[in-house]
Amino acid sequence: MNSYERYVGMLRGERVDFVPRVPILMRLAAEHIGSNYGAFASDYRVLVESNLRCAEEFGMDQVSTISDPYRETQGFGAEVLYERDNVPRCRKHPLEEGKSLSSLPRPDPLKSERMLDRVNAVRSYKARAGGRCSILGWVEGPAAEAADLRMVGNFLVDLMDDEPYACELMDLCVKVGVDFARAQVEAGADTIGLGDAIASQVSPALYERLIQPREKRLIQAIQKMGARVRLHICGNITRLLPGIADLRVEVLDVDHMVDMAGTRRAVGSKVALAGNIDPVEVLRGTPEGIAESMRRSYEAVGNPFLVNAGCEIPAGTPAENLRALCRPLAFQAH
Repeated sequence: MNSYERYVGMLRGERVDFVPRVPILMRLAAEHIGSNYGAFASDYRVLVESNLRCAEEFGMDQVSTISDPYRETQGFGAEVLYERDNVPRCRKHPLEEGKSLSSLPRPDPLKSERMLDRVNAVRSYKARAGGRCSILGWVEGPAAEAADLRMVGNFLVDLMDDEPYACELMDLCVKVGVDFARAQVEAGADTIGLGDAIASQVSPALYERLIQPREKRLIQAIQKMGARVRLHICGNITRLLPGIADLRVEVLDVDHMVDMAGTRRAVGSKVALAGNIDPVEVLRGTPEGIAESMRRSYEAVGNPFLVNAGCEIPAGTPAENLRALCRPLAFQAH
């Protein structure tokens, strides 16, 4: 059973040899091959090589295209600056000082520099590892991308003071997200990650009224393309779980402060839960502590389950700890 078969089998409820490993690596992966975060985010060849090398050396069943939140933002006209050892930053957010949507260019995933770079990453994965491991594309969720365009503070104010505008902006982000996802699926991605971290900062009522319906529209469009969806909302999503359950995603990342058993009760038995190991306290601890934390998470929810930390594996995580996270352990998928 290869990595792709293991991953798909778990999501289908089939018996697999052991629990699939799907950690998210970024700066750590780049540094593992002697490169740096800036190169990883700006050149798909570095991103692909570092992920494939880590998948082979540590034992991972999915390779990812995630690097930072500014792929679509650059397509909307932002200037993105790369720093050697930090997340790329936006020199000026396109709607930072004004709200005119007509002033924005419409991003084209096959022409916008950074969106095309991600599509090329998927193509490269497909050529080098297609059929052997899962390929994870990525798009920003409607609230996350709106916040990237307006800046977080401005967008949160928009949600409270100018609801029609906030909705119009998120609707635009959904359209671009669908286009970007389609380009990645056509290039070979079997799963699309959807990052909407800002959603954890709003009330459940506001989430379910304004943000969740737009996430759902984007998710359903991706699923109609034949791809699976992996939802990633950093932080404590406990209050949002009723709305998230209605999204019917195939994979839900669960951060370390969220109760796994409660999450399983909320979202049901068919969603694969990924996580929820503390990416700092536990992953920088001991291999034995990592194994115990993973065992507890698995026993709390059962299948379908995917091995992952609560969020990105941070730079500086000891290699032996990442190996411990990805090592097939005594608890077998059943």
